[in-house]
Amino acid sequence: MSRSSGLKREIGLLSATVLVVANMVGSGIFTTSGFIISELGNPQSLLLCWFLGGIFALAGALCYGELGAMLPEAGGEYAYLHRAFGPFPAFISGWISLIVGFSAPIAAAAIAFATYFLGAGTSIVPVAGGETTWLTFSSTTLLACATVIVFSLIHYHSLKLGAGIQNLLTLIKVLFIVAFIAAGLIWGGGDFAHLSQPLDNVAGGAASFAVALIFISFAYSGWNAAAYLGGEIKNPGRNLPLSLMIGTALVVVLYMLLNLVYVYALPASAMVGTLEVGTAAAVALFGAGTGKVFGIAIAIGLLSVLSAMIMAGPRVYYAMARDGLFFRRFGTVSATRNTPTAAILFQAAVAIGMILCAAYDTLLIYIGFTLSLIAVLTVVALFYFRWRQPHLERPYRTLGYPLTPLLFIAGNLWIIGYTLFSRPIVCLAGLITIGIGGVLYLLFQKSLGTEVIIEQQLPEVSE
Repeated sequence: MSRSSGLKREIGLLSATVLVVANMVGSGIFTTSGFIISELGNPQSLLLCWFLGGIFALAGALCYGELGAMLPEAGGEYAYLHRAFGPFPAFISGWISLIVGFSAPIAAAAIAFATYFLGAGTSIVPVAGGETTWLTFSSTTLLACATVIVFSLIHYHSLKLGAGIQNLLTLIKVLFIVAFIAAGLIWGGGDFAHLSQPLDNVAGGAASFAVALIFISFAYSGWNAAAYLGGEIKNPGRNLPLSLMIGTALVVVLYMLLNLVYVYALPASAMVGTLEVGTAAAVALFGAGTGKVFGIAIAIGLLSVLSAMIMAGPRVYYAMARDGLFFRRFGTVSATRNTPTAAILFQAAVAIGMILCAAYDTLLIYIGFTLSLIAVLTVVALFYFRWRQPHLERPYRTLGYPLTPLLFIAGNLWIIGYTLFSRPIVCLAGLITIGIGGVLYLLFQKSLGTEVIIEQQLPEVSE
């Protein structure tokens, strides 16, 4: 029985592409350009850096397209690494997906949505021990928890309902971005002269460019989203790689145009260090009254990315449980709803825990670095399959192979190297995360291995 057994192929090309777009377009594009311009000091370098980050993301999508078409199973990186290198690296990738890839970003997106919607909120019941606050209940955290619960129940109900709401939210988000770009360039009160106005006293250079790419890689993360639902996509040999490529290319275009609007609206000196650079650009282009409208639109966009992650993440834990590397309960599919209900509820519980104890902000420091490590290892698996299993059926082959995967690996290693140099605490946090995953792997091997062997030996009983 394959790891995708029990899941039905109900997702078409449009929904798979929408999932990629929804995962990619989150708060990052509206918040990171101010920090990037601080590193680079030049609006032209800003646009070049966003373009290069898009090329890396597109190269990754092209590589994952071959892997997904060749192994159309639930789990994404977990499924590919399990087939190529065995259960240990696959488990580590699944563990990182649980903590860093999905639960922490879900918590962060939910809190960001609640903050845009309500404001900062005031603490209702802080639960403390000594000088440490363990839990914080506020209007913001309660709304964030409620949002996670509502969307988890939507995706718990059925894939059809979840995909339908996902498509609607993403359509609203994309239409808003397109409208903002068009209105800003046509009617906004900006100036293209800002493009030629660099900052003083900012040297830039290769190190600054690499640090800027760290921010950009986080904003582009999600380009591999459709791979996690490989077991539920119709005609995966065609639709899975197409959804990755079309979705990623569309987001690259949107990101480039949005940053052009930012530079058109604001001089570099006004962008430096500005967290809400999207709102600042809207105010500069259309007046102070647009700030609230822009904030609401960002909140709706955050619902879209939150929903997309809630949809994709449980398929990883489902695949792990099917292989006996996670609690078996999470490897089941509801007979009436055809969704991995236990895995969806488990992910919701982890995300809510992060919201209440505010652990997500620590995790986000190293999220881009840690996920880049797994993505690089996964693309290395593409070379392994070409070398060791050349006869596997490949409905799609990576465009530009071997240059495309080499570009992706080299670019990400460059980013990882400068991350280790400039932010060594990230390295320690990543090693601790991997170490915890290794301990858990040994525990699951010991406690579940015997049960899995016994289960496989039992004869199937037909009802």
